[in-house]
Amino acid sequence: MRRTAVPGDGGQHSGARSPLGRRCKRGTQNQAIGRSRGGPTTKIHALCDPFGRLYALMLTGGHVHDIWGARGLLASVATPQHFLADKAYDADDIRDYLAADGSEAIIPPKANRREPRPHDPIAYRMRNIIERSFNRLKDWRGIATRYDKKAVNFLAGVCLASALTYWIQ
Repeated sequence: MRRTAVPGDGGQHSGARSPLGRRCKRGTQNQAIGRSRGGPTTKIHALCDPFGRLYALMLTGGHVHDIWGARGLLASVATPQHFLADKAYDADDIRDYLAADGSEAIIPPKANRREPRPHDPIAYRMRNIIERSFNRLKDWRGIATRYDKKAVNFLAGVCLASALTYWIQ
């Protein structure tokens, strides 16, 4: 069916946009890409063992808070004996979830917390293990820059890089 031209529109469609009128580019929904200060980014949430080997991975958009990633990861695996995390993970529901399963939460309190909960600063020093794991993971150029458009492909690349880096040594 041909569209008849309306005088003055130059033969253009009156409302050129993506299907269903969504205000985002086609195909970017549910691809773990979120807008943050630096532009479109992806966060990799991970759990590791005491040797720095990543065993649980999850992707979220760059705008998603770390607490949501922690909730998803903790729900998908057995509760660890010790949960070391930075201040971004300081939430009552995460602490209560860990305490209910007999896990120790080693999380320093946020500066704006009204009733700071104590934490073990000696045990907190071991958190550098996960930071070193992420540094080794980001040595892979494709992981550091995310060339993959689809979240499934990117997560597969992260899993492959993690396996090659930590499990096959």
